[in-house]
Amino acid sequence: MPAVFLKDRSLLSVGGADAQSFLQNLITTDIISLGPDEARPGALLTPQGKILFDFMVWPDGDGYLIETDAGELDGLAKRLAMYKLRAAVVLAPLAENGITVCWGEDADRIGGARDSRFAKAGVTLSRRSGKYGDDAPSLYDALRIRHGIVTSGSDFALQDAFPHDVLMDLNGGLSFKKGCYVGQEVVSRMQHRGTARRRVVTVSAATALPDAGTEITAAGKVVGALGSVEGDSGLAIVRIDRAGAAIAEGTPLLAGETPVSLALPEWSGLVFPTSADEASA
Repeated sequence: MPAVFLKDRSLLSVGGADAQSFLQNLITTDIISLGPDEARPGALLTPQGKILFDFMVWPDGDGYLIETDAGELDGLAKRLAMYKLRAAVVLAPLAENGITVCWGEDADRIGGARDSRFAKAGVTLSRRSGKYGDDAPSLYDALRIRHGIVTSGSDFALQDAFPHDVLMDLNGGLSFKKGCYVGQEVVSRMQHRGTARRRVVTVSAATALPDAGTEITAAGKVVGALGSVEGDSGLAIVRIDRAGAAIAEGTPLLAGETPVSLALPEWSGLVFPTSADEASA
């Protein structure tokens, strides 16, 4: 089965006696309940509850590894260092860039940690630092698109999305049971009030989709924009109230000039609302 090397990913080691409590009180992920070979998504939020950095995190010996976009590694390390104060925490970027993802029946052959996002979609996928495969990165992008799994840069801009927008409330990346962390009050309020209206959808068309960034509209009204695209399939973050109203009324959805169909990831359990009153809010 495919093994893809992602050269644009980097890893930050978080070690020291206080590593667990340091991360538990800072990021969205419930670090304490992490399994020994489990990788979960997570984020460091702004005080306003938006995603400042997104990443994957998994245990590594007595500490943790945080995998993020290579271009964001230095910024993430500096931001975490601001919160360290006198905590017994050591932050150390790994010298080797890139990680390998492997999925399917042979996911265990590279070792590494199991990605909980894909597990929820019924796919066994492992992540490991270093290069252990040469398959095309487009295979991994196609897999992400098929299952509605987004990443910053390709699908949303940092500091522009809430965790709910990218399904962190459903994929294990956002805890509502642990104590306070940066931005926790805002995302908890969204959860309890049920006010999340922007959500990840998969996008399909009868022909090739236009480029990432193309607006998706219904009757001339913008409902979202394309993110990752592979041929006639893609991802987008859309206002599901507006999209749902358009679907219920039979109003065509367009990505630029291309007719498209939208679907919420099956694993999410979400459905499109159909109230026109919600769509006009």
